[in-house]
Amino acid sequence: MIGTIVNVIAIVAGSVIGGTLKRVMSERVSSTLFTAMGVAAMVLGINSAVQNMSNSSYPVLFIASLAIGGAIGSSLRLGERMGNATSRRGGKELGQGLVTGCLLFCVGTLSILGPVQSALYGDATFLFTNAMLDFVTSMVLASTYGVGMCLAAVVLFVWQGSIYALTVLLGDFISGSMMTELSIVGGCLIMMSGISILGLKEIKTLDFLPALAVPVLWCPIAPLLSHLL
Repeated sequence: MIGTIVNVIAIVAGSVIGGTLKRVMSERVSSTLFTAMGVAAMVLGINSAVQNMSNSSYPVLFIASLAIGGAIGSSLRLGERMGNATSRRGGKELGQGLVTGCLLFCVGTLSILGPVQSALYGDATFLFTNAMLDFVTSMVLASTYGVGMCLAAVVLFVWQGSIYALTVLLGDFISGSMMTELSIVGGCLIMMSGISILGLKEIKTLDFLPALAVPVLWCPIAPLLSHLL
């Protein structure tokens, strides 16, 4: 777990530095960074989805995931609850920033495989590398949304800690197929955040967060179903 702890510290440190810079930035510069984050999120999301699409074993799974996840999330009003919580801490922009940050920090090869490598082999190389990337990302995000981006570190800790614990209990349960499907769905969610940041369409990205659970549940049972059918 040392790698995850370093990753958390990196996000907190980056958020504090970025949040401090935000206070001395002009509104014009802040607006420019806001636009830059929207474009960056869209590009990263599209790249993640398109890059993995050709390797998908279940080409329509991401559609089903978004539909099922969106239905569950909107029924639970996840986006609305997040908006109400963050409005008391820093406004709607912080909420959007946290959603984008959590997706960028958690939905990635290093962030998912890192805890697996650490649990199975005691190797935290992936997590240390991820920590350096997240330090820079959190600094940029916090310079746009404020020091409240530190809250994303809590989500990362729970995410990576859960993967670590499941790997200890179940072994190497994250298959290459699951990683591919998660990357596609995650890319779609990151792209949604980018669209919202740029103001092209208001999307409650958090409502779609349960979509990430669909590939995790489907990939282990799909081979069993194919044998039965």
